[in-house]
Amino acid sequence: MPKGFDAGDTAFVLICAALVMLMTPGLAFFYGGMVRVKSVLNMLMMSFISLGIVSVLWVAYGYSLAFGDDTGAGLLGNLDFLGMKGITATTLTGSIPVFAFAAFQLMFAVITPALISGALADRAKFSAWMLFIALWVTLVYFPVAHWVWQSGGWIFKLGVKDFAGGTAVHINAGMAGLGALLVLGKRIGFRKDPMRPHSLPLVMLGSGLLWFGWFGFNAGSALAADGTAALAFINTQVATGAAMLGWLAYERVRHGAFTSLGAASGAVAGLVAITPACAAVNIWGALGIGVIAGAVCAWAVGLKYRLGYDDSLDVVGVHAVGGMAGTLLIGVFDSTDGLTAGGGFGQLGRQAAGAFAVAAYSLAVSWLLAKAIDVTLGFRATEEEEVGGIDQAFHAETAYDFASVTGGVVRTAAPVAAGSPSPVQVAQKSEVDA
Repeated sequence: MPKGFDAGDTAFVLICAALVMLMTPGLAFFYGGMVRVKSVLNMLMMSFISLGIVSVLWVAYGYSLAFGDDTGAGLLGNLDFLGMKGITATTLTGSIPVFAFAAFQLMFAVITPALISGALADRAKFSAWMLFIALWVTLVYFPVAHWVWQSGGWIFKLGVKDFAGGTAVHINAGMAGLGALLVLGKRIGFRKDPMRPHSLPLVMLGSGLLWFGWFGFNAGSALAADGTAALAFINTQVATGAAMLGWLAYERVRHGAFTSLGAASGAVAGLVAITPACAAVNIWGALGIGVIAGAVCAWAVGLKYRLGYDDSLDVVGVHAVGGMAGTLLIGVFDSTDGLTAGGGFGQLGRQAAGAFAVAAYSLAVSWLLAKAIDVTLGFRATEEEEVGGIDQAFHAETAYDFASVTGGVVRTAAPVAAGSPSPVQVAQKSEVDA
């Protein structure tokens, strides 16, 4: 390896990349537990398919658009690295191989569109969703990643601090979810039928996997096994715990109970909020960001009922609002430039400019993409598919085999009268109803 290569840093970044990859299946469990039983597999697949689509597009042109040298306007990278051209196993960026950095950033690109899927649960055509992912990462994620993280990007040059993705990942995904759901409309039965999570244990499992993987997300963004990574690690833990407590406190006062769904959602809100700030604040700043984000996001998830938009799994309330809170609070708690450090309002203004620019761009382009797909191919499932269950409609499978509990039949105490449905038909109907 050439001079400057560090084996420890490389091993650290590769492990962190693997942790971030685990976050996408973790997200699938988190979302999958929150939906009704008839759309569990579809929810899992909406996250899982991103691993396939984005991995291919990333090496084809995504890495080049996001991290190629700027073309001059601060908006997009050049195409010098199409197909990873010119990069070898010994090509370095800092102390690690470019391939290690590219793999790490690939996992960010994979999970970001997967985050959007929660806003569209129960009602999107799977084929349309796959097309949306491909178009969205090309026109939204890759350019925004360049703006925020590449040295020539206009948000980077503005001085906006985003260590691990408050703007590029969470505000971006949250506002994209809002844009797309405005096109798809509300689920059939929204605010009328019960739409409770079908498996809170799955939700808790998914939240735990996300929390575990997030250490790779945040600490790994240091791109070295050093003190910055350690600070990001401990701030991630502290803020997440504080956000869980903040959410539960709000929930107890507002609704009278401490729920497992609230604990899981509060933890995710804290992870989201500390992401941009984890290397910029001290421990007390991380605590402040966590508590504020937990309470604010708990409040924000209720906005969909007041404003009438159907954000199925609270992507807007947790990711857009949580990402916005964490990005703006850097201007308050930053240990060198924040208000609490005597830095004035300059950094807060810069943070606001970057956050609102990404929010506006993602909302507008995502709405246009969803509208174009809906007009041409149709983005929304039919009423029959939605009511009957999109697992069966799009995947020809169901998550749970209820019939097997009774050996494939429902046992009855009396003979079946002529003209009545057979036990097998009863079992099949029970499965569909569930």
